[in-house]
Amino acid sequence: MQLDDLYRQVIMDHYQHPRNQGQLADDAIAVDLRNPSCGDEIRLQMLVEDGVVKDVRFRGSGCSISMASASMMTDAIKGKTISEALHLAQTFRGMMKGEPADLDELGELESLQGVSKFPARIKCATLAWQALERAAGSSEVDGEAKA
Repeated sequence: MQLDDLYRQVIMDHYQHPRNQGQLADDAIAVDLRNPSCGDEIRLQMLVEDGVVKDVRFRGSGCSISMASASMMTDAIKGKTISEALHLAQTFRGMMKGEPADLDELGELESLQGVSKFPARIKCATLAWQALERAAGSSEVDGEAKA
């Protein structure tokens, strides 16, 4: 089996069986984003305690790349500090731009590396990551202020 085939299988598995899909309680940080160029939509919710992502969920609709990326991202950031999650987001964005990336750090997110060859699809792969960055910049991250 070729590596590209394996990557496709990982992406399709996350698309068909998304991890961390659903909704958290109302006190979770929530960000809604839409990709106007293709119509992908995501609602990302995070429960952050003491600077650590205790739980994260997403809901949305979109292409296989967008939804698989959201599923993989939620798996990757759960249990990480906000700064670790943002560092991972930066590494992922670099990979999407074709920059060298620490593939060990990315884990199965590496399977999305081929998306960088298709500029129109990069926005699909990075939509959930944009939501993460907005949520991390929220005044709610410190666990005190609630919108």
